[in-house]
Amino acid sequence: MCKRHGIVEFMGGSVMRVCVLGGTGNISSPMVRLLMEVGHEVTVFNRGQAPGLPPGVRLLRGDRSDRPAFEAAIQNEHFDAAIDMICFNAEDAASTIRAFRKVRHLVFCSTVCTYGVQYDWLPASEDHPLRPISDYGRNKVAAERVFLEAFYRDGFPVTIIRPSTTFGPRWNLLRQIAWEAAWVDRVRKGKPIAVCGDGRAFHQWLYVDDAAPAFVFPLGRDRCVGQTYNMMKQEFGTWADYHRTAMSVIGRTVEMVGVPLATLLAAGVPNVGICETIFSYSTIYTPNRLMRDVPEFRPQISLEDGMRRVLESMEREHRIPDSDKEDWEDRLIAAQRAVGEIKLTPAP
Repeated sequence: MCKRHGIVEFMGGSVMRVCVLGGTGNISSPMVRLLMEVGHEVTVFNRGQAPGLPPGVRLLRGDRSDRPAFEAAIQNEHFDAAIDMICFNAEDAASTIRAFRKVRHLVFCSTVCTYGVQYDWLPASEDHPLRPISDYGRNKVAAERVFLEAFYRDGFPVTIIRPSTTFGPRWNLLRQIAWEAAWVDRVRKGKPIAVCGDGRAFHQWLYVDDAAPAFVFPLGRDRCVGQTYNMMKQEFGTWADYHRTAMSVIGRTVEMVGVPLATLLAAGVPNVGICETIFSYSTIYTPNRLMRDVPEFRPQISLEDGMRRVLESMEREHRIPDSDKEDWEDRLIAAQRAVGEIKLTPAP
C-alpha cells in the first residue's frame, strides 16, 4: 500500500484490474506508477512505441483509431476499471463506452479548454458554462457529452477530470508565447525573451506527480461516479512571475520584452497556438470539488521544484536546442522595441 496516501478504499478494499488507454504520456506515466504502488493489476493499451513501462505493467498493443479492433481487444479482457487518457472527440468516447461497457468505473481525461476564455466568474467551477474556442476544447466538450449522456441514460459509470496546465519531465520547460524549448538556452546566454502583453495574465501550473491521485483515487468511489472535476493547484500566478521563477531555476535573469498577442500572431511565431488559445488569457479554476471528494489529491510539489525536475530531464536527454541557430525571437524583440516596449509587472 502506498505510504504517501495511506489506506485507500478501492471497490471495498479489493485489488482492481485497471486498463489505462495511453499510459506512457505526460500525465499517465506517473499515474500508472501510482496504480502499481497501491497494488492494482495494471494493463496499458497503446501502440507500444514508447519505452519505460514500470515492472509488472502489462502492455496490450493496439491502435484505438482502429475502433473495431480496439473494441474487440478490450471486450476480450476482463477489467474492473479503466482510465481513458487518449479520448479526443465524440467518436472516441462512443468507442470507449462500447469497449468498456462491463467495467464498474471509467475515468475520462478532459481539459479546462472546455471552458474557453470568457468567464462569468473566477475561479471557474465545474458548473461554469462551456464556451470552448479551440478545436481541442470543442472536441473534448463533445466527448464529455457522450459520456454524460451514457451515464444519465444507461448508468455508465464515468468520472470526468478537467486538468489545467500539467507539466512534467516528458515535456520541455513551458513558456508563455510558444511551444518551444530554445528559450532556456536564450536565458543561459543572457538574451532577452518575449512574453505576451504585460505579463499579468494569471495561470495555474500543476506538476504531473501531483496529478496522479486525481485519476487513481476516484476509482471505486460511488460519490465520484457521474461527477466532473477540475484538476489544478489552488495557487495561481502571473506569467511574468512564472518566467522569473524559471530564470531562478535556470540560473540567470534576463530582460522580458512584452509583445502584444496580435503582433505574435502577425509575426508568425512558431507554435504560437498555445498562447493564442490559452496562455494569453487569465485562467483561474477551483479544484475544491475534487479536493472534497478525493482527499488524497493534495498537491505538494512547488512550481520551482517541478521546473527543476523538468530542466534536469531536458539536460539529461539533450533536449535544449541551440538558440543561436534561430533568429525569430531576436527579430521579434527588435521590432517591438522599435515601436515601444510594453511595461511588465514588477517583481514582487
